[in-house]
Amino acid sequence: MNHASSASNGPTTLYHRSHGVRQQKKALGHLAPALVLIYSAGQAIKEHEPLTFLTGLEFGIGVLYIVLLVREIRHLRHNPHHRERIAWLEIASAGILGLEGYHIWHRHHELALQTGVNKFHVLPWIYFALAGVYVLMAFKMSQLDARRYLHLHNHGFALRLKPFGRHFRYTWQDVVDVEPVGDTDMLVHTTDGRHQRISFAAMHNGAAHRDQLLAHAHATGALPTGSLPTPQTPEAELL
Repeated sequence: MNHASSASNGPTTLYHRSHGVRQQKKALGHLAPALVLIYSAGQAIKEHEPLTFLTGLEFGIGVLYIVLLVREIRHLRHNPHHRERIAWLEIASAGILGLEGYHIWHRHHELALQTGVNKFHVLPWIYFALAGVYVLMAFKMSQLDARRYLHLHNHGFALRLKPFGRHFRYTWQDVVDVEPVGDTDMLVHTTDGRHQRISFAAMHNGAAHRDQLLAHAHATGALPTGSLPTPQTPEAELL
């Protein structure tokens, strides 16, 4: 097989076709608890209760979440694949979960003081654990996105279509043909007689990414000219 020289590209991050909608739903997930925090703090102030650090924290985190939520939705409307290096909205979500866990723990603690019966309650610790997960997500979301990728290089190609799914790695020495199937799928024929069907149907611009891969295979001599579809150019990914 003739392997023409071609420029090696870095991995391209792939996104699910409903990525933007999922992000908006996730962002709205803590809207109600944030409003409850603001309302509770407002009621305490209205009833002239002593202003405590906890009351101020509840009000501050609730307002911060609303502000960050509006900011996030605006970014997502402009670019559904928007991702900051640090997801501040996730950190605000962690604050809400932490406060909810604290309130549950506090209620059980006061009940234990009144009854003299100490019991272990797992629910507050679940909230605390979830808060920790959200903090971790705030710093790792970009890395999680990058786990779904397409990498075209001189010696073949590699891809993964699910963050924790299977890797597909092929070198041209192991490939006999790459055949388009339908609008978004392809069939990889290897020298050991195997046939692997790979579908880009669930990906944003899946057909364009599939055709880009086939064009790359054709350029390196890995794909017969007759089986090459008319390539589509993927939309540029906004940073």
